[in-house]
Amino acid sequence: MSHVSEPRFRVAHGLRLKGFAVVPVLADVVGLELPHVVQHLDALAADGHAKYREGRISGWALTGEGRQLHHEACSVELARSGAEARVSDAYRRFLELNAPLLAACTDWQLRSDAAAGAQVLNGHDDADYDRAVVGRLVELDDQVQPIVADLTDALRRFEPYGRRLAAARARVEAGEHDWFTGAMVESYHTVWFELHEDLLVTLGLERAAEPGA
Repeated sequence: MSHVSEPRFRVAHGLRLKGFAVVPVLADVVGLELPHVVQHLDALAADGHAKYREGRISGWALTGEGRQLHHEACSVELARSGAEARVSDAYRRFLELNAPLLAACTDWQLRSDAAAGAQVLNGHDDADYDRAVVGRLVELDDQVQPIVADLTDALRRFEPYGRRLAAARARVEAGEHDWFTGAMVESYHTVWFELHEDLLVTLGLERAAEPGA
């Protein structure tokens, strides 16, 4: 049976993954209704574990104490859930797709220019080239969705990734270029990066220690 995380932990976990987030984005990431997210953010802030930051860009982030307590809570949850073996297996399978996905992202942003003898920015003026790269994204999404489903069967909080990846893929297929690798939207690369980070945080691993890092 899939382990269901406590809502307050899910909100803190979402902040850990986003680093800095506004409430609507955080609600989408953690799969909770807006009022519930606000309620848990207020509770985290009251305990000194999260802080709302005003500025040119305003939003929520964990405090240092909040990050430490979240790290400890991740270890406790994984142990109590009995899901470590399943999450570890999903992580191994995810890593097999990570390099191909990152290569597709690079090829979406850059392309070889024979005349210049170097890579240049992809101006998206070659429909056949773009179609081929999008095709690779579609194939990778088809492969990662079952992994997300297995993760969800282990820990329910992984469920939003399948929906978020599928939404980004649909927008890329519809011709919205930014939804492949854009940093200002919940692009496919953004969601993939967060899934990768979630696996690392959940298992207590460091990205720098990964094979090929």
